[in-house]
Amino acid sequence: MNEKFLRLWETKNKNDEWWSSFVTAPLAIMVNYVVIDLKWLTPNRVTLVSFVTAIASTLFIIAGGTGNFLIAAVLIHASHVFDCMDGQMARYRQTTTPSGSYFDRVTDQIQVTMWFGAVAYAAYVQSLDPLPIFLSFIGVAFYSLRGYAKYVAIHVEASRDRDYLHEKSQQENRDRVPESAGPQFGLGANLRWFAREQYKVFDFDEGVFVFMLSLALVLNQLTPMLWIFAMSQVFYGFYRSWQNGHSIDLNHQPTINK
Repeated sequence: MNEKFLRLWETKNKNDEWWSSFVTAPLAIMVNYVVIDLKWLTPNRVTLVSFVTAIASTLFIIAGGTGNFLIAAVLIHASHVFDCMDGQMARYRQTTTPSGSYFDRVTDQIQVTMWFGAVAYAAYVQSLDPLPIFLSFIGVAFYSLRGYAKYVAIHVEASRDRDYLHEKSQQENRDRVPESAGPQFGLGANLRWFAREQYKVFDFDEGVFVFMLSLALVLNQLTPMLWIFAMSQVFYGFYRSWQNGHSIDLNHQPTINK
């Protein structure tokens, strides 16, 4: 197996999101194989390309029509491939930076808001029913709550324990998922890995959104998809908020000496 390809495969997130895991991240590795040695193409520039592509896909959704929806579906996937590429490129070159990670995550959040807002507008134009706009608003709000609750919990813990972030990082390293699939593994191992990955479809995160949005645009079933989006995010918004608060309580319960 080509050493360069194996090195690139090592940069793949071992605990990737559902659609990213076996579609967009492997595609990103293939593109990176061609462009990784272009020094002028930096990870931050790839992040910018991903964001610009996401904006273009949003404009095609707003324009409406079957042809524009198909183009938007392709561009959404392209944007997500670029989104996977930047992190892979930074890890391959060993040039990861905190600011790069920050802008990558911020643009991800903006893209989700743009995409679902545009789909809501397109669905409204088709039906003249304001319900899709309401569903999109609820979905985006509760999707944002998922992330907000996580970072509020981190802030609360870090303010009470200055070693919290260090301890959390060590725990994540201990819990790191061992590699169980890839070009160096056999067909059976890869098929078992693929089957295990399917439970992640119920996470309803960005990796799932790429698939949901694209399928809805191709089939022109925008409002049903927005129902799924809104209901899933309401559930996870409340659940993650409770989960993080409960975790804080458990971490700070008094110890009883016997």
